[in-house]
Amino acid sequence: MILGVHMPAGRYAPSPSGDLHVGNLRTALLAWLGARSSGRKFVLRIEDIDAQRSRPQYAAQQLADLGALGLDWDGEVLWQSTRFAAYQAALEKLPHYECYCSRRDIQEAARAPHIQPGRYPGTCRDLSPTQRAARRAELADAGRLPAIRLRATQTHWEITDALAGQHQGPVDDMVLRRGGKEPGWAYNLAVVVDDNYQGVDQVVRGADLLDSAPSQAYLYYLLGLPTPSYIHVPLVLGPTGKRLAKRDGAVTLRQLHAAGMTTAQVLGLLAASLGYDGGGGEAPAVSGVSGVSAVSGISSAQDLLADFSWERLSTEPWVWGIG
Repeated sequence: MILGVHMPAGRYAPSPSGDLHVGNLRTALLAWLGARSSGRKFVLRIEDIDAQRSRPQYAAQQLADLGALGLDWDGEVLWQSTRFAAYQAALEKLPHYECYCSRRDIQEAARAPHIQPGRYPGTCRDLSPTQRAARRAELADAGRLPAIRLRATQTHWEITDALAGQHQGPVDDMVLRRGGKEPGWAYNLAVVVDDNYQGVDQVVRGADLLDSAPSQAYLYYLLGLPTPSYIHVPLVLGPTGKRLAKRDGAVTLRQLHAAGMTTAQVLGLLAASLGYDGGGGEAPAVSGVSGVSAVSGISSAQDLLADFSWERLSTEPWVWGIG
């Protein structure tokens, strides 16, 4: 078994590809409240396995923003870029095979009428040793390495989510290690190994990741590890109804500060979105949040802890910019 020091924990695990926006901060706040209110540790992880998108300066700013909101964490921050040996150890425990397909190969094969959309069609699953050697040599001549895929024996897996209830999703021969000219570890494997290592038994994250949970739960099963409890929280949407993004104006803490909002006011808005009341008042005229009622008297996330309840949280997305 791949076990770290198991103290029950919740976590937040951002990717350092940009500043955290209000939606990210809201999810982090919920993860912290969920952990602290249940007597769990709260741990942080920087998911920097994608070297092309990760920037250390963003990680530093993300940690500063979380600290500014009053979110504290236990122990040192874990960086995925230091965990490659652990991912390799997990890979060796899983049934797997090399995949030589390009993205175009997969897209073309997936057009077959018997292939479900989004599913890997199994092109490389049953190649002979001779075929594998030939395909491997072709990739090597092009300076590329094959991907490594799970040899799945299930087509679906079910999880229980505290907000969504029973949720079943498809399982296929998911990528465990990316191939190509710049190979790297896949998110589904890394998140399972690292959550287990950090003792995470409560995963709070955005509802957009709900569909990936069955695949990850299946990996927990194959590795003989306990599956954490899941709480996939509603997203924050922009005024157009799409997921909040930089296009929606001032959405990061630094942008909101520059536009005249204090950290306490941002916390008040987040608290209001979580169902807290007790005061109110209007936010200052800031692009994207003009007229949004905020909870007053909030100076730190610690002020929300004593009265936190999952039952208060709406299961509908929160629309940023609508008063």
